[in-house]
Amino acid sequence: MNPGIFLIQPNGELVEMNETQYDSEDLLQRLLAEYPSLLAGNQIEPRAPRKWLFIERESGVPSKEGGGGRWSADHLFLDQDAIPTIVEVKRSSDSRIRREVVGQMLDYAANAVVYWPVDLMRERFAKTHGSIADEKLTEFLDGAMEPEEFWQLANKNVRERNVRLLFVADEIPTELQRIIEFLNEQMDRTEVLAVEIKQFVGGQQRGLVPRIIGKTAEAQQKKSIGPRSRMNEDEFFEALELQRSPDEVAVARRILDWCEAHFSRVNWPGSSFVPEFVYDSDIFSPISVTKSKSGRVVMRFGFIKDKNIPFHDEAKRIEFLRRLNNIDGVNLSPDSIDKFPTISLSTLASGDALLQFTEVLHWSIQQVTVAKRA
Repeated sequence: MNPGIFLIQPNGELVEMNETQYDSEDLLQRLLAEYPSLLAGNQIEPRAPRKWLFIERESGVPSKEGGGGRWSADHLFLDQDAIPTIVEVKRSSDSRIRREVVGQMLDYAANAVVYWPVDLMRERFAKTHGSIADEKLTEFLDGAMEPEEFWQLANKNVRERNVRLLFVADEIPTELQRIIEFLNEQMDRTEVLAVEIKQFVGGQQRGLVPRIIGKTAEAQQKKSIGPRSRMNEDEFFEALELQRSPDEVAVARRILDWCEAHFSRVNWPGSSFVPEFVYDSDIFSPISVTKSKSGRVVMRFGFIKDKNIPFHDEAKRIEFLRRLNNIDGVNLSPDSIDKFPTISLSTLASGDALLQFTEVLHWSIQQVTVAKRA
């Protein structure tokens, strides 16, 4: 048993929280559906912590084309790189956790990549979240890519067997850990890990502590999330050139050049590039540029309002919006300050629009750096 966790209360009282088994497997399943961050995405990939888009519980997996669900995976998620993540939950008291669960999971994976089209995942996501499904997806993507591009990337990952298998339990037996480590080292395209989520209870309080198991040094050397799923600069511009005019491609290149000079780094998630300005332990990422057919820059107001001072202040986001709307051809609506509005590359290709745009970006970087010093 874990020796426990000690919490110091505001009144100075010390509360001892002791490891406690879950009342049922269903409870652990419900917790994962409600709090996907328990899957410890920051431990799976510290450089680019995994985020989870919940698709559904009890996700049926067919064994033939057009067939019904022969098996049922406990949970299906997609991460921000649209990698399907299949989760199987067992309590340590369930004897099946040692061997049978491995066969179950391999059945899911082998058949999902053949008979689980992304359209089906999309339908299930819509059914799970109902009228707020589109809003959920937009919030999850944070403007890094457009929804249609996300689903296309999910389809590509399925075709290329680029999936993740997660075994979840309150305690992972040594026998299962060895199997997981072996599979993760041997499977090039599929990541196989376990998440041990211990529960601690003390008085009226409960704590959950996740730990990733299976990330051996050999497995990490063989594969990484970045190269498997992310577009690079050459691929981005090759795709953009097929869909947009030379002027628009030139604008995208000039934005990239400016961002490489003024931001700390540029990421290439999915089908876009996302500049990030790193200051202390914070990251400021106000835009992304997508290779979509419409060719656009996404203003990530919905992202920075929760991440960056001073843009958590509505008045400061209004000022950001006002400066953007002063650019020739830009006319973003007032409610854009909480969303992910877009500016077309063609608009920025006209006159001095691009120069005005980069001046606004430079102003925004100054705002976060000044606010941090204050």
